[in-house]
Amino acid sequence: MTSRAVIALGSNLGKREDSIRTAIQRLRAEPAVRLIAVSPIYETAPVECPPGSPPFLNAAVLVETDLTPEELFGRLVTIERQLGRCRGERNAPRTIDLDLLFYDQLVVQTAELTIPHPRLAERAFVLVPLADIAPDWKHPLLHRSVQELLQNLPAEARAQVQLWTADDQPGKRRLLHQRALVTGSTRGIGAAIAAAFEREGAWVIRHGRQVPVQQAGVLVADLADPQAVERLALQAWGTEGLDVLVCNAGVDVLTGPAAQWSFEQKLEALWAVDVRATIQLCRLIGERMQSRGHGCILTLGWDQADYGMEGDSGQLFAAVKGAVMAFTRSLAKTLAPEVRVNCLAPGWIRTAWGESASRTWQERVRQSTPLRRWGLPEDVAAAAVWLASSEAAYVTGQILRINGGAC
Repeated sequence: MTSRAVIALGSNLGKREDSIRTAIQRLRAEPAVRLIAVSPIYETAPVECPPGSPPFLNAAVLVETDLTPEELFGRLVTIERQLGRCRGERNAPRTIDLDLLFYDQLVVQTAELTIPHPRLAERAFVLVPLADIAPDWKHPLLHRSVQELLQNLPAEARAQVQLWTADDQPGKRRLLHQRALVTGSTRGIGAAIAAAFEREGAWVIRHGRQVPVQQAGVLVADLADPQAVERLALQAWGTEGLDVLVCNAGVDVLTGPAAQWSFEQKLEALWAVDVRATIQLCRLIGERMQSRGHGCILTLGWDQADYGMEGDSGQLFAAVKGAVMAFTRSLAKTLAPEVRVNCLAPGWIRTAWGESASRTWQERVRQSTPLRRWGLPEDVAAAAVWLASSEAAYVTGQILRINGGAC
């Protein structure tokens, strides 16, 4: 049975915002936990803390989960520990604090866990972010909504909770002035790679089979059509060329109508887009990069292609992604030394299928991955940024597995 829960986050030690955002990412990656809503981040003065304690950043998240309250609490303690939380003096400064505030309308009182959190009704730094994501949630003991509890606090207490605005401090900008084409970049892993490239200073050309209503400036091409692939290559290269090509586009045969296709239909669709279009586009762009004297190409494989997995999906993706990985190695030797070519091989990444996977699959991910969590599109994007940057200047012909240590 799926339940809803609310978790409060706080940090007042070290890189506070990084700790909050990393904890939220870890919750997104946690098997059997699905993030529904995230509040803004607020800054507040420490409450009931040792003298000299620095101010806190606070936030709240609403999740759906198949875990029991005790299991969810255990996962929160594990995340705290992984993010450097050391428990010492009560209310001492901490890198991260994760509190389970509500779990449906349950009331739990054990030596380890109390739900609802016993002091949440008195604390503006909890109620303000909570009201952003669950204003109508009823306190099961006080029988008042979160919004009502917040309004019952003194105005001066509420005013002390200030919206946090981070200083705009750009990072290393590792891809500054680089021109990149990322195929299949309107959602999922492709969208995460495009966004990460843009944050690093790249000028990104996004591609999709069709343009989402909310996105403009996307090059549209059905990569199952070889002529469309050729047009996309010419259009993206234009007069300025490309510095980076990421062949991420692939057919989703795990969700939606395609999930009901026959094995043969799925194989044909995957071969046309994931394999043939990748090879065609890499060759078209790679030759131009080589002639110009520099460039970087990234393809998308699968971490289990070399080892295999049971079932129809295992057979399909081993054949298709195994072909891409083998092609990548050969292309790297063909285009060297001018062009570097590498392959990203994701493992269990929480994309559309992962969001709706059964409890059995959620547990399989957890048990088969040493890091005990889903990977996120952002994890793949971080690897893509590194491979596309000068930091990986001596890396080519490699398969980089982003899979939490699974084998």
